[in-house]
Amino acid sequence: MTRQVLRDTEGYLINPDEWTDSIAIELAKEEGIQLSDHHWQVLRFMNKYYGDNNVAPDVRHVIRYLAAVNNTEKKAAKKHVFELFPYGYVQQACKISGMKRPRAWSTG
Repeated sequence: MTRQVLRDTEGYLINPDEWTDSIAIELAKEEGIQLSDHHWQVLRFMNKYYGDNNVAPDVRHVIRYLAAVNNTEKKAAKKHVFELFPYGYVQQACKISGMKRPRAWSTG
C-alpha cells in the first residue's frame, strides 16, 4: 500500500475518510482486479454516497444509480455490478471503495 492506513483483519479500511485513488488501486490489486472506467464509476458513486450520508451504500443504491446513469434496466445494472466485482459487492466493491466491512446487508 502506498501509504499506511489502518485496516481491519479482513482488509477493510478502519477510517473510510482515508480512502484515495491510489489506495483503491492497491486494494483492487489485492482482489485481482484491474480497475476500468466502469469500476471507477461505481467506486466514486460509493465514496460520494458515503460522504453525503456517512454510511456505505447498499448494493441496491449502486444498482439504481447505474441503471439511471447508463439508461439500462436494474437487472442489467445488477449483472454489471457482479461482472465488475465477481467475488461480491461486499467483499470487493465495498473494500476497494474504502468502506468499513458492512455488518449484515443484502448483497443483491
